[in-house]
Amino acid sequence: MKETHDILNAARQRRATDIHIVAGSPVLFRVEGDLQPATKETLTAKLARDISYALLTAEQIAEFEAERDLDFMLTDADRNRHRINISFNDGCVGAVIRMLPCDPVPLENLKLPEIVTRITKARKGLILITGATSQGKTTTMNAMIDYINRNMRKHVVTIEDPIEYVHANKNSIVRQREIGRDTQSFIRALRAALRQDPNVIAIGEMRDYDTIKIALTAAETGVLVISTLHVISIDKIIERLLSYAPDGGDGHIRTLLAEALLCIIHQELLPTLDGGKRIAAETLVATDAVRNVLRNRKTFHLRNAITTGQRYGMQSMKMSLDILRDEGVIIESVYNGILESYR
Repeated sequence: MKETHDILNAARQRRATDIHIVAGSPVLFRVEGDLQPATKETLTAKLARDISYALLTAEQIAEFEAERDLDFMLTDADRNRHRINISFNDGCVGAVIRMLPCDPVPLENLKLPEIVTRITKARKGLILITGATSQGKTTTMNAMIDYINRNMRKHVVTIEDPIEYVHANKNSIVRQREIGRDTQSFIRALRAALRQDPNVIAIGEMRDYDTIKIALTAAETGVLVISTLHVISIDKIIERLLSYAPDGGDGHIRTLLAEALLCIIHQELLPTLDGGKRIAAETLVATDAVRNVLRNRKTFHLRNAITTGQRYGMQSMKMSLDILRDEGVIIESVYNGILESYR
């Protein structure tokens, strides 16, 4: 277990999502949401450093020791992919390793509301996938890209930090650009993408005002833009976007969003009775009424719009949870716990 290769293999065998390498602790695997010891012995500072450094090239070690933090992707000989963060913690070197699937999950397998498949066929507009950390947002975004790739003849440009899923060209062309390797920043890559004859631009995450503004403008004027945003509920989407705006810039962002938005998919990733995961999804479709709410700052009305908008493909979180409970997919305590946070 002290060999890094053995640790990675053991994590995959136990279907772990993450590995934690921390001095003063056993190696920890996150399995079904919980951290579980994977070794009996506690890691010394030297052993934690050796395991972490075994993941790095000499150049990466030099960069890490200069910068004190390092994020990168690692693909092993079996094409298994890992997203890795190396950091100093109380003077000791440690790592967090996210285990990634090699190929995108087919959109059909995620069992999301039908509107999600339908909006991938749109010619222009903004699709936002929202949720807290580790709720499957990147998985959903890449499943949508894969659906477009398999079923349409489009040019898709992705801008990611880092690239998590690799898309082989099928009916579409997918150009994937990684921040730091293929381009310097999201904003530079987005500006370049607009000159590359794109049909679809996928942005790993909305992170700053300029990226948001250009993405919204592109979505309004002729490109389908798909992106993710960390937010705890659809109600908070406006304040989250506006938090990036400079003084006096919030009105412009609000207007662009009202014009460009197609749909928001808000996700909760839930444990299932069979030991797997399923997404509970709330969907907001940009009807005329929703656009007026966005323009007029009355975002507390978005919840009512979802409740009354089923004919447009909208679905509340309660409706999604009801379906999963009635199918026997989730237990009552999971149902009640998520539902309580939406009241």
